Amino acid sequence: MECEWKPDDQGLQQILQLLKESQSPDTSTQRSVQQRLEQLNHYPDFNNYLIFVLTKLKSEDEPTRSLSGLILKNNVKAHYQNFPNGVSDFIKSECLQNIGDSSPLIRATVGILITTIASKGELQNWPELLPKLCLLLDSEDYNTCEGAFGALQKICEDSAEVLDSDMLDRPLNVMIPKFLQFFKHSSPKIRSHAIACVNQFIISRTQALMLHIDGFIENLFALATDEEPEVRKNVCRALVMLLEVRMDRLLPHMHNIIEYMLQRTQDQDENVALEACEFWLTLAEQPVCKDVLCNHLSKLTPVLVNGMKYSEIDIILLKGDVEEDDEAIPDNEQDIRPRFHRSRTVAQQHEGDRDGIEEDDDEDDDLEDDDTISDWNLRKCSAAALDVLANVFRDDLLLPILPLLKELLFHPEWVIKESGILVLGAIAEGCMQGMITYLPELIPHLVQCLSDKKALVRSITCWTLSRYAHWVVSQPPDTYLKPLMTELLKRILDSNKRVQEAACSAFATLEEEACTELVPYLAYILDTLVFAFSKYQHKNLLILYDAIGTLADSVGHHLNKPEYIQMLMPPLIAKWNQLKDEDKDLFPLLECLSSVATALQSGFLPYCEPVYQRCVNLVQKTLAQTMLHQSQPDQYEAPDKDFMIVALDLLSGLAEGLGGNIEQLVARSNILTLMYQCMQDKMPEVRQSSFALLGDLTKACFLHVKPCIADFMPILGTNLNPELISVCNNATWAIGEISIQMGAEMQPYVGMVLHQLVEIINRPNTPKTLLENTAITIGRLGYVCPQEVAPMLQQFIRPWCTSLRNIRDNEEKDSAFRGICTMISVNPGGVVQDFIFFCDAVASWVNPKDDLRDMFGKILHGFKNQVGEENWGRFSDQFPLPLKERLAAFYGV
Repeated sequence: MECEWKPDDQGLQQILQLLKESQSPDTSTQRSVQQRLEQLNHYPDFNNYLIFVLTKLKSEDEPTRSLSGLILKNNVKAHYQNFPNGVSDFIKSECLQNIGDSSPLIRATVGILITTIASKGELQNWPELLPKLCLLLDSEDYNTCEGAFGALQKICEDSAEVLDSDMLDRPLNVMIPKFLQFFKHSSPKIRSHAIACVNQFIISRTQALMLHIDGFIENLFALATDEEPEVRKNVCRALVMLLEVRMDRLLPHMHNIIEYMLQRTQDQDENVALEACEFWLTLAEQPVCKDVLCNHLSKLTPVLVNGMKYSEIDIILLKGDVEEDDEAIPDNEQDIRPRFHRSRTVAQQHEGDRDGIEEDDDEDDDLEDDDTISDWNLRKCSAAALDVLANVFRDDLLLPILPLLKELLFHPEWVIKESGILVLGAIAEGCMQGMITYLPELIPHLVQCLSDKKALVRSITCWTLSRYAHWVVSQPPDTYLKPLMTELLKRILDSNKRVQEAACSAFATLEEEACTELVPYLAYILDTLVFAFSKYQHKNLLILYDAIGTLADSVGHHLNKPEYIQMLMPPLIAKWNQLKDEDKDLFPLLECLSSVATALQSGFLPYCEPVYQRCVNLVQKTLAQTMLHQSQPDQYEAPDKDFMIVALDLLSGLAEGLGGNIEQLVARSNILTLMYQCMQDKMPEVRQSSFALLGDLTKACFLHVKPCIADFMPILGTNLNPELISVCNNATWAIGEISIQMGAEMQPYVGMVLHQLVEIINRPNTPKTLLENTAITIGRLGYVCPQEVAPMLQQFIRPWCTSLRNIRDNEEKDSAFRGICTMISVNPGGVVQDFIFFCDAVASWVNPKDDLRDMFGKILHGFKNQVGEENWGRFSDQFPLPLKERLAAFYGV
C-alpha cells in the first residue's frame, strides 16, 4: 500500500489564497485567477490539492471548500483523460469516503464530482461505485444515506442510457427495487431522491422498471399528499410521464388521478402546480382525453383560467404596476434571442388560398412571450393547456368558459382583466365557430383595450386580436379591419418596448390574413413602420424587419409605386450599410429585403447592384472560410453558414423580382461557380437554397446557366432524396425549370432523374408540396422529351393526376398538362386503366388556354370513339355528378 499523499504547506496556502480571491466581485481579479488556474493545471498533483481542500480541510469555510470541488469538477470535464492514475484513484477514494460529510453543501459538491467522473465513461472503469453507493443507502447515518442518494440521483440523470445497457451487467435490476423501498422513508429529502431516481427511467420504458410498474404506481399514490413539496412535484412529474408510457396502467384510476391533479394544479407551491399543469397538456394529446375529461371540464376550466393571472413576482419583474416608458433604454444584448433563418422552399398555390404559399401553421402563433420571466411558468403552461383543450373539445369548452370570460373581461382590476384577454386569445383557434356570435361585441371592446393605461394589458390585447385576425378580415373592412389597423399602428409606436413588440408581431399576422385588403392604407402603414425605424431599440428592430417583409409578401406589386419606394428604401439601405458582414442582424434584414425585392420588381433596380454584390461576397467569404476550416481545423473555426444561406435566398428574391434585369449582374460575377460549390455543400440547408437560386436564375437569365448544365444535372440527380424533403423539393423544381429552357436538348439528362422522380411520386406519405412539384417536373420532362418519358406513363399517371387536381391554373400547371397530353399521344395505352383520374384532373382546370383545351378535347373524344358509345356510357356512369356535368359542358362528352 503506497503512503497517503500529503500536501505541501506552501502550495496549500497558495491555492487557498487563489480560492479566496476568486470569490472577489472585481472582474480583473477574476481574470488573473482564471489565468493562474490554467497554469496550475500543468502540475499533475494540483488536482490532489483541490480534493484535499474539499474533503480534508475541515478548518476552512464551506463556500471555499465547495468552490475547490467545483474547480476540480471543471478540470475533470476538460482534462480527466490526462490525470495520472494515482491522482484519479486518490480523488475517487476521497469522494466515496466523504459522500456523507455533515455539510449538505459539501455532500452535494462531492455528488457532482462523482457524477462528472462517472459520465466521463468511468462507470465501466469504476466498478465499485454503484454497489458502494447502494450499500451506503442502508447506512444508519442520515448524512451518508442522503449524500449517497444525491449522488445516485445525479448519476441516474446523467447516465440513464448507460445504466440500462449491457455495458454494465444491468445494475438497474438491483437498483430500481432498492429505490422503491425508500419511497416510504421517514425523511422527505430521501423520499424525494428515491422518486427522482426512478423517474429517470419512465420515458425510456426501462425493462427493470416495467417489471415493477404496479408497485411503483401504488407507491406514488401513497405519497400523493406528502407534506414535502419536492415529493409532490416528483409524484406529479411521474404521473405526467406515465400518461405517455403506461396509460393502460393509469386508466382504471383515471377519475382519482384527475381529481388529484386538479388539487395539485392549485398547489401553494408554484413548482408543484407547474408540474401538475403539464398533466393537462399531455392528456390533451392522448386519444382518451375527451372521454376521461368531459365530466371534469367544469372544474378544470376555472383552475386553468385562474393560473393564467400574472403572479405578484411577475408583476414586480415586469414593472407591471409602474407606468413604464422604456423606449429610450437600450436593450440588454443577452435578452435578444438568436434568430434562425428558414431557407426558401418552392411551393404551388392552391384553389382556395387567397395568395401566397400555404405554409405549415407552426409559425409565430405560439402563446405570447413573457421573455423577462423564467421562460416556462404556470401562466404559460395554463394558457397552453387551455389552447390544446379548446382544440380537443371545440365549442363544448364554451359552456364552462363563457360565464368566466364575462366576469374577467370587464373586471376593474387590471391583472384580472389582462388574464381574461389572454383566455380569449388562448381559445381562439379551438372555439372559433362558437365565438363568432360574440365577436361583433368583443372585437370593439378589445380595440378599446389597446389604449388601456397598463402596458401589460395593451401588449396582451395585441396578441389576442391577432388570433382573431382571420375573422376580422372576413368582415366588411370599415367595420373592424380599419379601426383595428388604426389602433395597432398606434401601438407599434407605443412608448413601451414590450407593447411595440407585441403590436409589431400582431400586425405581421394581420398582414398575412388581409393581403391586398391593405392596399388602400399603404401610405399610412408605411408612414408608421418607417417612423418606428428611428424609434426602436435593437430587439424590436428585428421584429420590425419581419413586419415590413410580411407586408411586401402580402401586397406584392402594389408596393411598386415611386412614393412608397421613396419612403421605404432609404431607411432599409441605411441599416444595410451600417451592418458589418459578420453581424447576425443581417439575417432578418436580408430576409426582409428579399421580400421587398420580389414585391418591388423593377422598382428595386436602383438598389440592386450593391445588394447583389454584397450577397455574392457573403457566399464567397463563407465558402473560403469553410475551406480553411477543413484544411486547418485547429487554426480556423467553422463559419456560420447561415450567412451564406440568407445571401443565396436574397439572390433568389432578386432574380425573381428583377427577372431579365439581373442578367448584367450575373454576367459580371462568379455566382455560378459559387453555386456549383454550394450545391455540393455538406449542409442540407445550403443545398436547398442553392437549388432555389438555380431555378430562379434559370427563369431569369438562362443563357448564363446553360453552359453549366452538364455539371449541374448529375448533382441535381443525386439530391432527389425524399428523406431531405426541402432539398429534394427544390432540386425537383429546378429540374422542371431547366427542362422548359433546354427543350429537346434535355434528352441526355432525362435518365439521370426520371427513375427517382417516379419513385417519389409513388411513395406513401410524401408531403403535398413535394408531390405537386414532382408531378409538374415529370410533366415538363415529358413535354420536352416525350419519347423518353412516355413509356413510363402507366407507372405515374394515377398519382400524377391526383396531386395536380388541387393546384391553381398557372404557367407551371399549363406546361405540365401539355406534357401529359403529348405523352398520351405517344403512349395512349399507358393511360387506359386510370383514365377516370385523367378526366378528373382535366376537369380541375378553370380556364385552360384554347390550344390546351383542344388537346384535352381530342384525348377525351378519342377515348370515347375508341371504346364506343355504349362502353363510354357505362364508364361515365361511374363519374361523380359534378365531374360528369363539367366534362359535358366544357368538352361535350
